[in-house]
Amino acid sequence: MLGRAGVGPVLAAVLLAGAMVGSLAACSAAGDPGSDPAPTGPTATSEPPRPTTVVQPTQDPQTARLTALARLAEQAAAELPTRRTAQPRTGEVLGADVSWPQCPRGMGIPERRTLGSPMPLPTAEFVVLGLTNGPGFTANPCLADQVRWVEDRRLLAAAYAVVSLPDAAAVAEHRTDGPYDGTTRLGSLANAGYQQALANVVTMRRAGLATPVVWVDVEPVPDFDWSSDTAANGAVVEGAVRGYRYAGYRVGIYSTPALWAGVVGDLALGLPEWRAAGQTSRDEARDRCGDDWSIQGGPAVLGQWVEDARDQDITCPGTSARLGRWFQQY
Repeated sequence: MLGRAGVGPVLAAVLLAGAMVGSLAACSAAGDPGSDPAPTGPTATSEPPRPTTVVQPTQDPQTARLTALARLAEQAAAELPTRRTAQPRTGEVLGADVSWPQCPRGMGIPERRTLGSPMPLPTAEFVVLGLTNGPGFTANPCLADQVRWVEDRRLLAAAYAVVSLPDAAAVAEHRTDGPYDGTTRLGSLANAGYQQALANVVTMRRAGLATPVVWVDVEPVPDFDWSSDTAANGAVVEGAVRGYRYAGYRVGIYSTPALWAGVVGDLALGLPEWRAAGQTSRDEARDRCGDDWSIQGGPAVLGQWVEDARDQDITCPGTSARLGRWFQQY
């Protein structure tokens, strides 16, 4: 994929990754590729500040990025499509999200057999595609077909992935495999979350899905429950966020204020937000774009609601003018 004359594929991957690292570092004043500036809106000065991290990496960021990009270059089996810039628009844009439930019935892991649920309505102009079959380290079994569905209709596309608490075996396997101190409990959990992200990037690239952003879905995962320790859960989430960033993607959070607090407490990463409104209405999803529905201190980008057995989405104010920041044009 990345070979060049006289250079083996692994070395070529490392050389290309090094060039990408320089480019990514130059694009991020905060030092993380894909990072977004902290929100500048009003804050409630009477409330104590929320923590912005529960665990810090110990590996040099440049080395970590180089390692992640080289590994992805080795494992990804297909060239990504050429990026086409999504053109800005005015007004609200309607879209949808799909994942393993929309795969043909009977596929997937035993806990998450696919349902054959309906694909988006013809009026949808963008689709956010799910990378997992529920929990981390499981792949959406029909992602490539869903990418082709989007491509055939020349829609805008992005990606999301559920993050979940890794089991003991996954933590043991990945505890030192990442930028965090694997001799500590939080560090080993963060490294496992980091590897969830890199595994999802491999899934995404092999399916031919290009996107400028990966939305990290933080919510309860039935049969794969989070722990009662919000700091431990937060370490997993932070590790996943860093994994996507080091792979070169912007990162956002999908959740609700209550679901987020139930998993990671008052952690405030300040990342862009995709806000869920459940079985309500387009009006309610639009309302969730307001400041009073902030999940973890980031700006609102998308709102979601469920109607007619479909997850439907709208752009929040300001998003349509910068669609290329959030979507790949197919």
